[in-house]
Amino acid sequence: MKATAQYYKDNPEAYAKKKAYDKQYNKGKKATQKRSKLNKFNRKKGTYGNGDGLDACHKRYKGKQIIKFCKPSQNRGDKDDSAGDKKARG
Repeated sequence: MKATAQYYKDNPEAYAKKKAYDKQYNKGKKATQKRSKLNKFNRKKGTYGNGDGLDACHKRYKGKQIIKFCKPSQNRGDKDDSAGDKKARG
């Protein structure tokens, strides 16, 4: 088990606080726009809800933003992705 998962398992109050923060963050305009853009891309490519296990994700290559498909586990916390991902890793 990863250290973060173990921490939240041992500290349910902290986990509840994190869940409340995430809920507010995901309601925000920026997060909803990002989700809608990726869902639109998924639908356009015919992969939305087909069970292939892939998500549309944002990647940066030479300063340009590229949308492609990747596994959900790879879509979380890439080292070369956004500043928010870097902040989440500490």
